[in-house]
Amino acid sequence: MISEVFMPALSSTMTEGKIVSWLKSPGDKVEKGETVVVVESDKADMDVESFYEGYLATIVVAAGETAPVGAAIALIAETEAEIEAAQQQATAQPQAAAPAPKAAAPAATPAIATAATNGSSQGVSNGRIVASPRARKLAKELKVDLKTLNGSGPHGRIVAEDVEAAAGRTPAAPAVVAPVAAVPAAAPAPRPAPSAAPIPVAPGQKVPLTTLQNAVVRNMVASLEVPTFHVGYTITTDQLDKLYKQIKSKGVTMSALLAKAVAMTVQKHPLLNAGYTDGHINHPAAINVAVAVAMDDGGLITPVLQNADQQDIYSLSRTWKDLVDRARSKQLQPDEYNSGTFAISNLGMFGVDRFDAILPPGMGSILAIGASRPTVVANNEGLMGVKRQMQVNLTCDHRVIYGAHAAAFLKDLAALIESNAQSLTL
Repeated sequence: MISEVFMPALSSTMTEGKIVSWLKSPGDKVEKGETVVVVESDKADMDVESFYEGYLATIVVAAGETAPVGAAIALIAETEAEIEAAQQQATAQPQAAAPAPKAAAPAATPAIATAATNGSSQGVSNGRIVASPRARKLAKELKVDLKTLNGSGPHGRIVAEDVEAAAGRTPAAPAVVAPVAAVPAAAPAPRPAPSAAPIPVAPGQKVPLTTLQNAVVRNMVASLEVPTFHVGYTITTDQLDKLYKQIKSKGVTMSALLAKAVAMTVQKHPLLNAGYTDGHINHPAAINVAVAVAMDDGGLITPVLQNADQQDIYSLSRTWKDLVDRARSKQLQPDEYNSGTFAISNLGMFGVDRFDAILPPGMGSILAIGASRPTVVANNEGLMGVKRQMQVNLTCDHRVIYGAHAAAFLKDLAALIESNAQSLTL
């Protein structure tokens, strides 16, 4: 029997996927539950597993190419004798690889199932080993049993260095990095595909959007249908800056401090945490703060600090660092970037004074944060002095939030940062 491998839907918004790499070659044996291909969804690279045993007969969509969800991307033969027949089938019907997604998706027994491999805390997810594609390939070459390893990657993920260490081989870091003085020992897990540095663009050249950039475009276009308004506020940050200097050495980041301040203020103003969905105002059970992060190869992603109001600032900072590291290596799980209920976009680190942020789909609010600068101000007695101040602008969905709600939120946020910043460490 010859089965088609379909492009899976890895998220609710995914309409097409890009093949990052095939971990099997035509003719290779495929075991049930074995990772066969790495697919780039909207904002992450995901391992895709096989449902059945067989042989990868032919690859229809090569690495680097895209296909719509539900389209055939490869053929799997049940026996070696059927491999040639499958290859002839693919050659005879070259256009059969991209049928209308609606026709391909309802197949009763798809040959591939998806599995999220990056969010496990034990190195095992749903009874299977969680390892990077390169680690799996190395384990096969070096004959290392992945079941015997403890992963050192994010959330227990087994990375290539773990396999090399188990095989008694020194990790080949110098082959990847130029021979500079020192190479950090604990490097983040490598990306499945070497697509890190942006390629220089020549004048007049047209460059197609990446999968991530296309996802951002779809979201921004959808946001144009939302009736939004903007409310600005000036916040004095002397207390916040002082606190940051005190605890920065303990791994606390300014992003975590701002997220914590926002989450604590949202507790008093739950309507700012709500969103509009199909004629209803949706009030989430948790306060999940999404913070925008620019990606090295274009586009942006919003890792989510879940239950930000309930975490202490030190745990929040550790979580944030882990999220950013995995976001930039495209290892986030969908719920780690699409479960936000309130968003923050901070361009203050680039010296930007003020800006308006575009509201992400499904959310009711996003706070744009500018730089904190020394400013000459007058106190209540009319005396002049210098204070550090930042401009923030709140973008809101007017179907859910009105001007008075936004103003009250910003007033309380300013009061927390200006007069009670130490409470962020409690």
